[in-house]
Amino acid sequence: MSKGLIFFCCSCCILVLTIVNLSIGPIISGKVDNWGTYNCAYRKDNYDRQKESNPNMDDTTKKYSYEWGIKECDRRKAMSNMEYTSFIFDIVIGFVCSLIGLLHLFEVKKDMISTTGLIGLGCGVVGFVLTFVYVIYNGIVYTNYYDEQIYKMDGDGAFAELKGGKYECFYFDEKGNDFALYAKFSDLGKKQYNYDKDFLESDESLGCLFQESLCSNDGTIAGPIRSTIDNHECKYLYASYNYNNINSIDEITNKDISDRFLTTLILCLFVCLANIGLALFGFLLFRTPGDF
Repeated sequence: MSKGLIFFCCSCCILVLTIVNLSIGPIISGKVDNWGTYNCAYRKDNYDRQKESNPNMDDTTKKYSYEWGIKECDRRKAMSNMEYTSFIFDIVIGFVCSLIGLLHLFEVKKDMISTTGLIGLGCGVVGFVLTFVYVIYNGIVYTNYYDEQIYKMDGDGAFAELKGGKYECFYFDEKGNDFALYAKFSDLGKKQYNYDKDFLESDESLGCLFQESLCSNDGTIAGPIRSTIDNHECKYLYASYNYNNINSIDEITNKDISDRFLTTLILCLFVCLANIGLALFGFLLFRTPGDF
């Protein structure tokens, strides 16, 4: 395969994959809020005011009441901005480079191959940087944040286990860090956060439904607790949210948003590789235009 044909294929790959991303990107598709309009500066100023008025503020309050939210705001806003920036840029360079490459394949403007290679080199480098930065922010938001406060559960819908006369919550981190108890975007594709027929038909889980929010105190819940169905001692506590909310709807919005994040992230990794190929073969064509 000639260098010119590989150059053209890399350009087409960037164009096609980015068009797909435009239709499934979580922000561009409108499946999440417009994070680009978040006012992160206000949160930072409010934090500064609180520190001034309360100089003895403890580290836990600083970390989870203010700093965590500021980082979340910055990262969501950065991801939103980078999704628009990287996708638009990749569309443009994919279209331009594939069009120029196609013309050269049909023996048009062969004297400009060296210039085309230089264009491909520059566009590939910039496209890779922008897309890779987006991949980083996508991964951070995907694995650390959420839109709706859904308590984390294991595959059976349980969130705590009876040990030594009390229930230990699976996902408790430390006092003040309630965020650890919530399912992230990366969790939402799992069955326990979507319609689960086995959970609905299980007397064991339905009889031991309990309030997950009590885990936020110290990670334990006083026990034992008895089943409301047959009065046996519950070994596990199951999330009432799963039963009361997720299983009463006829949509799969949780799985949809999780899949959009993951699919966009994976496709962008391929776009990054295509940008590297575009830059590499653009450089080779710049040096030896006769090999097109």
